[in-house]
Amino acid sequence: MSDQEFTYPEVGATETLDLPDGYKHLRVRTLVGHGPGALREAGDALMEFWMHRALPARVDATARRAAPGVGVVIGLGVGPLRMKAPCRVVWTVEREDRVGWAYGTLPGHPACGEEAFVVHRDAEDDVWLTVTAFSRPCSRAARLGGPIVPVLQRAYARRCGAVLRKLARRR
Repeated sequence: MSDQEFTYPEVGATETLDLPDGYKHLRVRTLVGHGPGALREAGDALMEFWMHRALPARVDATARRAAPGVGVVIGLGVGPLRMKAPCRVVWTVEREDRVGWAYGTLPGHPACGEEAFVVHRDAEDDVWLTVTAFSRPCSRAARLGGPIVPVLQRAYARRCGAVLRKLARRR
């Protein structure tokens, strides 16, 4: 999977937050906890793909922990609505106040673009998950989804926040 080319040219744009034109943009922020312990737990759950697995989504990754170049296939849906979304981790960050990563789409993904998941601690010691993405349909099915696709993406991002909040408390 790592030899495949990304399906979009703006690789890494979610890291700089300079999201490119010609895509739908998404930014969803969710409070997941408070203090350095919450950041550490949420960060580990994020970096080790536990947030995605708890959505629930099937996650097949080429490594236990997110790192640049790691291949990830996310499986979502049930029955005839099941899809596989091949991606590769583009960048990661692991600092005392910020932990996260982004993946970019590979051939076979229904969309073209990038999605970042970052937890950070603010000045009030609150811990937030921010999901930032830019994407456009890449497959016939995604194009047929039309205006419902951004609604589903926003719901997915909100679900990520809710799941990560629970994981940060349990761990």
